Amino acid sequence: QVQLVESGGGSVRPGGSLRLSCQASGSLSDVACKVWFRQAPGKEREGVAAISPGGISVYYRASLNGRFTISQDDAENTVYLQMNDLTPEDTAMYYCAATPSWCQTYGGTRIEATDFAYWGQGTQVPVS
Repeated sequence: QVQLVESGGGSVRPGGSLRLSCQASGSLSDVACKVWFRQAPGKEREGVAAISPGGISVYYRASLNGRFTISQDDAENTVYLQMNDLTPEDTAMYYCAATPSWCQTYGGTRIEATDFAYWGQGTQVPVS
């Protein structure tokens, strides 16, 4: 089993920045691709960013326009999401997730929640 614990969420003003963290524990051999999803009130969960083992490849949701950066610290078993120039449209619950497989990005177009077996509890990011 894999446990994922997010932290770093909180209220932020438009234009501000936040860094989310997600620490993995448990059966770490089952953690390869690590991702961030978000779900705004009344909307579907959407993939935000993904990072492959060793950071060899990364994926970002196109609409982010370069404002977010995903990174990882293998020694700390932690994946980060640096979010800059936040807008009210970024308001959502942010979840990290992981899978033992390499990152499936469907030709670089998206990541799908159904591809990930392990999920954190989420951290709230209200932007207003």
